[in-house]
Amino acid sequence: MAELYLVRHGQASLGADDYDRLSDVGEQQGLWLGEYFAQRDIHFDRVMTGTLRRHAQTLDAIWRGLGVPPFETEIDSGFDEYDFHALFRALEGEHAALAERAARSPRDFFKALREVLQLWAEGALDACVPETWQAFQQRVADARCAVQHGNGQRVLVVSSGGVIAALTQQILQAPAATAIALNMQVRNSSVSHYFFNRDTLQLSSFNGIGHLDDPQRCAFQTYG
Repeated sequence: MAELYLVRHGQASLGADDYDRLSDVGEQQGLWLGEYFAQRDIHFDRVMTGTLRRHAQTLDAIWRGLGVPPFETEIDSGFDEYDFHALFRALEGEHAALAERAARSPRDFFKALREVLQLWAEGALDACVPETWQAFQQRVADARCAVQHGNGQRVLVVSSGGVIAALTQQILQAPAATAIALNMQVRNSSVSHYFFNRDTLQLSSFNGIGHLDDPQRCAFQTYG
């Protein structure tokens, strides 16, 4: 069977005017991940990302760590994160306070995000969001099919936490609550590993950070 290495982007710029760019920490995470792959002689014959800048920047750092020339990358918007800004803007009425609570601190943001994702999955925000939960699930499924039905025996995909959580939930045939719980766990630059062919995709490991598993790198184990 072929292998899929599904990587979450490095730390982005949560709280900044432009979230969609890596922090210095995120750049270092990607570089170390590339070195980790190189040390284990893990090389790829197919590479895919979403359309987001943080995906491309993470992949660039991985290439530098691998120490090999980059080759053509397939861009698939199915690997883009859901628009969490739009989800918070959609809050109104009894849920409006969630947006205020999210602005207090990163910790409060992630607590509020869990609640917002639950509302989204229940369809409570459908009238006010550019993408429903069902539409998000479908494009993740379509992106998964693009991996399974393409070429490549060892595929690297750089994506985002929500996509990784939804893809894993789908192949486990678990409820929406599982995707939300997994989303809250996915760490920056983590690697989830799967085996696949055209008919099936199976989880091997989830949310691994072997490249950060060192006491001196604890500060680089991030979620944002």
